[in-house]
Amino acid sequence: MSVTSIAGALAALVSVGIIAIGTRYVVAPVASARTFGLPDWPRGDAAAWLRLKGIRDIVSGLVILVPLALGQVQVLGWIVLVASITPFGDALVVLRNKGSKILGYAMHGGTAVAALVIAGLLLIGS
Repeated sequence: MSVTSIAGALAALVSVGIIAIGTRYVVAPVASARTFGLPDWPRGDAAAWLRLKGIRDIVSGLVILVPLALGQVQVLGWIVLVASITPFGDALVVLRNKGSKILGYAMHGGTAVAALVIAGLLLIGS
């Protein structure tokens, strides 16, 4: 199995994962927000903002699947590289707003690092 195949499989796994997370935010926004790492989240009518996050997560996952399905490895690598900004930004928001350090560093920061590694493997292998 080539490095590109492994990186593509990891990109697909991440893509399906973010689609699942987005779907959960659409279906159960407040329950989902509790796992993000922030100390507080919108409630009542303001919880609609969480559904918007869910829709954006679903689209982010689908954007990764398109070049993957078309076999556009280099394009996929660049998209994953740019997409790594999202979890990096999430980590900064969680940490700067007195959220969970474990979730900020491990979940969001770890996802950003994983995306950078996947992007690197895709770009080097293409």
